[in-house]
This record gives sequence, structure tokens and C-alpha cells, in this order.
Amino acid sequence: MRKSEWYKSGTVTTLSLLDTDVHRISGLPRQGRTREKLEMNLHHQLTQREADGRPIRVGLIGAGRFGNMYLAQARNIPGIHVAAVADINVERARNAFALAGWPDSLIADSVADALEHRTTAIVGSSAELFRGDIDVIVEATGNPIVGIDHALRAFAATQHIIMVTVEADALAGPALARRAEQAGVVYSMAYGDQPALIMELVDWARTSGFDVVCAGKGAKYLSHYHEMNPDNVWENWEFSKELTDSGQLNPYMHTSFRDGTKAAIEMAAVANAAALVPSDEGLTFTPGDVEQIATICRPASTGGVLAHEGSVDVMSSVTREGDWIPHNTQEGVFVVVKATNAYVADCFVEYPWHPDPSGQYAALYRPYHYVGLELNISIANAAIRGVATGSPVGFYADVVATAKRDLTAGEFLDGEGGYTVWGKLVSAARSTSTHALPVALAHHVELVRDVPKGEIVNWDDVKMDDSLTTALELRRETEALFVSA
Repeated sequence: MRKSEWYKSGTVTTLSLLDTDVHRISGLPRQGRTREKLEMNLHHQLTQREADGRPIRVGLIGAGRFGNMYLAQARNIPGIHVAAVADINVERARNAFALAGWPDSLIADSVADALEHRTTAIVGSSAELFRGDIDVIVEATGNPIVGIDHALRAFAATQHIIMVTVEADALAGPALARRAEQAGVVYSMAYGDQPALIMELVDWARTSGFDVVCAGKGAKYLSHYHEMNPDNVWENWEFSKELTDSGQLNPYMHTSFRDGTKAAIEMAAVANAAALVPSDEGLTFTPGDVEQIATICRPASTGGVLAHEGSVDVMSSVTREGDWIPHNTQEGVFVVVKATNAYVADCFVEYPWHPDPSGQYAALYRPYHYVGLELNISIANAAIRGVATGSPVGFYADVVATAKRDLTAGEFLDGEGGYTVWGKLVSAARSTSTHALPVALAHHVELVRDVPKGEIVNWDDVKMDDSLTTALELRRETEALFVSA
């Protein structure tokens, strides 16, 4: 297979020109100077791996939207070989390749053949991907129970894992991160999704000497969203009827995106990775624009909405009446920091930092996230640098099942985006002390007691599914980490 079929021609030549220019301009020995730059720059290191014939071998599990977007970029990146894609719906996976413009000549009959000839296998079973000659597994199924199982298999095979399935991270991420460390591999959030991008801002803030007051994102929210279900979900989106009737959109998934569950899951992942503690009252979804971030996301004692500093929150991009706010935070991510002294507070005002009225708090904002198109930042960091683009450091936050309506004993809960519960963000302290049921485990479990609307479901309210042994084990490990801490 010619390398030009896998990445843009001229990439290696560009590296050679850079090497020559550095040598000429700096006067330093060529080899040492170039190596220094390679160590600092991921793209240069990927280009070198391409030149050396040792690309990062990637296995993707799940050919949904996130996976599709990555496939659309992967052949344009030097030093990357997507060796295999696994999806229980093989036809969907084949359609993903067609959508991404992959030629049939690059599709292999088996994983072994793909590894030998630098092509890509499409398989129906993920089991074929857990082998030593694949370096990084991307878990993008969206199923937290399956995601946990895939992570454990990757660790056993000494593979790094990029956990796109943030639901699994919110359920048992702290325990998974600990097991990854024991296995000597990287367990990472997926760059391109908002949690990893928020973590990049958190790292910027702390590396710059700031305390993080709040980390968060924007999303559309109205007060009735917590009651939304798959029957009325499209009334709360801006999609055309032609699209919603086409069957291309998953009503359960889009319900979870709007009823507050997905936002809670993503912010739990951030809190656990950044050691931030959410309010036990949940996310506020306070309406506001970009210039109001620092004014809103500061403690209530200073005029904001936070219960305390060092927290997470989500701002709404519409007013409570449903009107879109100009220059809103929709799709963006942010971090709010506090001035360390009077001189820094003056700097907040002098530069375009969007400070609060007191000048003590300021926000840094990234207005977009490109989902799977940015995923390779995580893959390269894991395989080349051995670091994660965000990973749990403890158990600080949880997403608990909360009744959407009055629930009756004998009913079966249907999890995220369903008819019975939505996910509420609370502190790990509250979750463990009240024995709250994680929303990720509220699937196909029977209620043994009535639960009023708005109340949190706890473990004693349900009869657990005996098939969830592995997920329950990892969940217990996660809760034990809070207790031990």
C-alpha cells in the first residue's frame, strides 16, 4: 500500500524542510534540535512515526456519529492506522466508511490482514480488537455497561482506551482510571467532546496559577425539559419534520440530550477529573451570554449562582421563556477563575476577559467543539506521550436517577432518555450517603416501591438485574474510593 494513499503527499518532505530550516536558523546540531521539536509537537511525532513505518494502530468500537466523524479525518493524519472497526450492525459500519469516503481497496477481510497490509477490517464482534498489535481502543458504543466491559478487556490486553462513552465514565470512571494505572495504560476522555475540552481549560487555569471557581458548558434548557420523553422529544428540538420522520434520529438519545441527563453526565466526568464538587441541588442552567459567564458562575455569596467555589455548572442558551440569547454559550465550554491579587484583578479589566462587575472573577471561553473530528488529539497523547486528555482523579460527583413522574412499584425503569427517570448531578457525598441509584444502572430494573415525581431513586427502591455483575463491581469500587478518601 502506497503511503500517499493514507496521508497527504509531501508530509515527510515538509518535515525535512523544517529540519533544514531549524538547522540553518538556530545553528544547533540538526539531530538534537529536530528531536527536541518532535518531543514538543504531536504532529511532528506522528509524521516521524509515518516515516518510520510504525503508525499508531487504532481499534474503533461503535460506528455511530462520533466514530463516523473520526473516520472522515483518519486517512488525512500521518502516523495513524485505523486497523479495525467493530459494530454489531456491520452494515451500519460499512455505511460509515462509505460516508467517510473510504475506497473499497482499503477494506480488509480480517484484522490480521488489515494489520499486515495497512487496511481496515470491519467486524461484528469487538473481541477481535483486543489483541497486542492494536495500540489504542476507542470505545464509542454509547452503552455504559458494554463500555465498562470493553475498558477492562483493553486493560487486560495492555491497550490504551479513549472513553467516548462518557456514561461509563460517570458511572465508574474513578475505578476504571485506577485499573488502567495498575495495567500501565492510559484511560482518557475523548478530545472533541466537551468534558475533555473543559479539562484543557482547567489545566490551563491551574498551570497559570489560578484557582478554578467553576468549570462548565452551555446548553439549551427550559424548566419542563426534566419531564420530556421520547413521545414529545421533537417538540423540543429545531429539526424539520422530514428529518424526525426519517428514522435517522434516536428519540431516546435526543431526550437525554435535552432533559438534563447528558449535561449532568458530562459535568460529573469533569468534576471527577478536576476534583470539583457540584451542588447537591443539581445544575442551575442559568440563562446568560458569553460576557455573563463570570457573573453567573461565581458563588451566590458574591451575586452568582454557585453554592461554593470549585464547582461545575451549565448555562442555558435561551431565556426561561424560550427566547434565544444573543452571543449565548451554546456548544461552548468555559472555566471561571478568581484573581489572586489586586494587580491580577486590574488585568482582568484591562484585557478582554469578560470579568464580573467586581473584577475579581473572569472567564475563559471556547465557543465550539468538533466532536469526532478532534478525537486524534486524545489518541496521539495516549500513544505518544502516555497521558490522558482528562481522566478521573477521584469520586466527587454522581448522576442519580430522578423520577420524571410519579412511579409505581412494579414498573420497570428505562434509563437515560426514557419515560421514567432523568439524571440529576449531585455530589458523591450525597449520592453515597443516601444510597442513590446511578442513572446508568436504571435500565430494565423493577421498582419495588413507589417513588414520587422529583424524588431520587435509591438502591432499595429497585430489584437489580443480576446480569450487571461487572458493572456493579466497578461501581462498588468507585464508591469505595470516596469512602476511603
